[in-house]
Amino acid sequence: MANSKTMPGAHNVQVNLSNSIYSALQKRCVTTGDSLDHVVQDALAKALGVEHHTVFQVSTSTALVEGIYQGCVTVGTIKTHGDFGLGTFDALNGEGLMLDGVVYQALGDGSVVQPPDSATAPFWVSAEFEADRTAVIETIGSWEDLCAHIDQQRTSANIFTAIRIDGVFDQIHYRVACKSAPGTDLVTATSHQAEFTLNNIEGTLLGFWSPDYMRTLNVPGYHLHLLSKDRKHGGHVLGVQAQNLKIQVMDANNLVMALPESPAFLKADLSKDPAAALHQAEGAHAK
Repeated sequence: MANSKTMPGAHNVQVNLSNSIYSALQKRCVTTGDSLDHVVQDALAKALGVEHHTVFQVSTSTALVEGIYQGCVTVGTIKTHGDFGLGTFDALNGEGLMLDGVVYQALGDGSVVQPPDSATAPFWVSAEFEADRTAVIETIGSWEDLCAHIDQQRTSANIFTAIRIDGVFDQIHYRVACKSAPGTDLVTATSHQAEFTLNNIEGTLLGFWSPDYMRTLNVPGYHLHLLSKDRKHGGHVLGVQAQNLKIQVMDANNLVMALPESPAFLKADLSKDPAAALHQAEGAHAK
């Protein structure tokens, strides 16, 4: 076996593989769309007990801002890339949630359904959730308060953090994007979003913190969705009040992306900074 360094922190390793293992590697790459490097590293990390947490992402935040939200990856494919995550569905039809390997679709009428594996998503972020740290948050008075408490659990401003928070929420305010016509920019599409407020509801907040430098690819900062324990309520979190919440966080140091091949994506101008539009679209709207 030869080993030569190719870049800082990376090595080129040559090994002899049996036909059966090589065939299995090829099949996995075709099935998941992952690179050979990713499949091998992921398998070795699990076998050797090495932390190698990966975020899998479909499309980019800039594409969403520009109104490119035609479904490009199926729910069935998303499930092969983790057991935890969030996103949206074709035509921005609701909020997507994946918890414990099950995908849910929160709709604008307030209901939550399990979409078929054939349903498609234009944007999604997922991971195989394995907590690196666990803590208890005693009191939360607002969204900003929650973010400050999660900040204490993060170890770096330069890697992704996957976040799971379980408990009873005294009050939670959330929204659900409503189906929109293709090409409608995200700010316009979310200007008529449905908003809900629930009291004394048990459930889970799930999502990610993304570095600011990733803003053209992902929503910078915190992006959390609610899924109630009874699986009847869900959406994009805007505000929260709660006590005694269990928080679990996972550092993610590996990013895998799947980009759409639609004409709309391939021809779009994605050079703009989407930060201001994302901030407006992701927040609550005045009634």
